[in-house]
Amino acid sequence: MVGRRKALLFSLCFFFLSLPCFSSLPSFQTLIPNSHSLPSASPISFQPESEPDSESLLGSEFESGSDSESSITLNLDHIDALSSNKTPQELFSSRLQRDSRRVKSIASLAAQIPGRNVTRAPRPGGFSSSVVSGLSQGSGEYFTRLGVGTPARYVYMVLDTGSDIVWLQCAPCRRCYSQSDPIFDPRKSKTYATIPCSSPHCRRLDSAGCNTRRKTCLYQVSYGDGSFTVGDFSTETLTFRRNRVKGVALGCGHDNEGLFVGAAGLLGLGKGKLSFPGQTGHRFNQKFSYCLVDRSASSKPSSVVFGNAAVSRIARFTPLLSNPKLDTFYYVELLGISVGGTRVPGVAASLFKLDQIGNGGVIIDSGTSVTRLIRPAYIAMRDAFRVGAKTLKRAPDFSLFDTCFDLSNMNEVKVPTVVLHFRGADVSLPATNYLIPVDTNGKFCFAFAGTMGGLSIIGNIQQQGFRVVYDLASSRVGFAPGGCA
Repeated sequence: MVGRRKALLFSLCFFFLSLPCFSSLPSFQTLIPNSHSLPSASPISFQPESEPDSESLLGSEFESGSDSESSITLNLDHIDALSSNKTPQELFSSRLQRDSRRVKSIASLAAQIPGRNVTRAPRPGGFSSSVVSGLSQGSGEYFTRLGVGTPARYVYMVLDTGSDIVWLQCAPCRRCYSQSDPIFDPRKSKTYATIPCSSPHCRRLDSAGCNTRRKTCLYQVSYGDGSFTVGDFSTETLTFRRNRVKGVALGCGHDNEGLFVGAAGLLGLGKGKLSFPGQTGHRFNQKFSYCLVDRSASSKPSSVVFGNAAVSRIARFTPLLSNPKLDTFYYVELLGISVGGTRVPGVAASLFKLDQIGNGGVIIDSGTSVTRLIRPAYIAMRDAFRVGAKTLKRAPDFSLFDTCFDLSNMNEVKVPTVVLHFRGADVSLPATNYLIPVDTNGKFCFAFAGTMGGLSIIGNIQQQGFRVVYDLASSRVGFAPGGCA
């Protein structure tokens, strides 16, 4: 009898110790409203005068497809830094407008494209029609500085996990928008080379054309808001600090138009084969990561890392899913959400399922600001948060936010915790990642929104402070808290 009791006690102890971690999640955490305000246009962190001439570099050189590996770390700045003449309120309003257009374009792209994992023969004589193959405004929210050509000419390039093509404006310009640096002239580079129409790179383009006289490849990218870039598809050397990456296939745009906010072009970090990680995977061991700081509370720069150093030892990983219809986006499996320490009953894994033909699902995106959840999941989550935050003074709705609070003159408040349960990784969000200031008068809003489409998007506000690791070699994405230190 005594032996049976001991066995029963041991079994009970083992049972309780083996319960999932979300069963003991904290219910509330502290938010200090006075320490967070609308971010202003902070100074750019790059120092152009310290950029080395590429011909005098002593760092490593490598082909874009080489097998050698090293790591590179670059600072990132938010696109608002290129709009220093705007007030914090104007910057935030512009950010939400960009966000809305981007989400609409992502949803349209995911819903309409029948398949992109095919090779295509380039059309002779250029382009016969406009092809939508990118995102609204063609940009993410963060940019870095890198060198193009030999000798290197330094320019600002937007980094975007929702785009595959690398491109920049090139002289001579038929049409070019205003950018912060002189426009790159390929005629002055020793390493610039056009790509033949018969090249595999050319056939991988969503929309490829062929200059029949020169037998060279042409590219075209059109965005959801009418912006576009058209020009020669070519190869060039890119310089990251003291490291040169040779033979990167990129678009040299001679006809460009749109709201690209001062950057020279875009460094696509998508999952497709023509993105920068897709082309340089062997060189950087198919790994990169970024950490985006909370600009309302920190003056530290955000950063991106390529190579083995991108992987944090404390990251919790979730598998990447493959979408047979679209290879650009990073799809993950979201199983549920906890609010106030309790799983929300109405947020089932089935709501986020990526089906066999590529509809639905959840993506991680660096260029979307506010996380969008399929509407039934959002409503259930929002209602659970409202119940947990019932002691806070409500405020009128703001823009896309329908759950706002008046936290003026409050030193600290207790707010319900929010945890995203991915397969294999529970991501507990800091309060500042989901209750954010929306004006200068103490109004804070719940930074999630619903979407009528089937695709859900994890945005960069919710990613702040985490090192988000893209380990493509192991087909997984990881989240490491406190990764910006």
